Amino acid sequence: MPRMRVFYDHAEMECCGTPFAVGDRVSWRLVPTTREDGHHGAAAWVANHGGPERATTGRVLAIDLVHQEFLAHHDPRAVAPPAAGPGEVIFVAAGRALEPVPGAPALEAVEACPKWFDAFEQEEQPPRRVPYRVRRAVGVLVTLDVPGGTPTRPGDPRRRLRGQ
Repeated sequence: MPRMRVFYDHAEMECCGTPFAVGDRVSWRLVPTTREDGHHGAAAWVANHGGPERATTGRVLAIDLVHQEFLAHHDPRAVAPPAAGPGEVIFVAAGRALEPVPGAPALEAVEACPKWFDAFEQEEQPPRRVPYRVRRAVGVLVTLDVPGGTPTRPGDPRRRLRGQ
């Protein structure tokens, strides 16, 4: 059977995905990717919200956790806000903007896909400089053994031939 690589984004899994392990038979709605999609070289990605009506079924042969490194841009005043005087209100920025570091994804072979990915986050604590680095698990790359090969694109002639 043909093998294909599928990207399962952490947000798709955490929202309404079901964890799986190597050896499991899965059935997912897959959307083909292009080189510009940024799905870490996968041929398709899992679309729990939308995607094709028909699911692709296959057996999980391997799972790689995808770690991405980011530059976190943070307002330094949010780390150590200034003290307010009597009757003063000080508004301080909260949150951060994450910028992917090009070429930084790293793969880690795992036996099962986690439901929650925040346990894999690593960050400089406390942030001593701006920007600082954050490493997060952004999803998994799954190697599937698929009977039908790759998913077809809408309007693809193979789609009509296979009755999809």
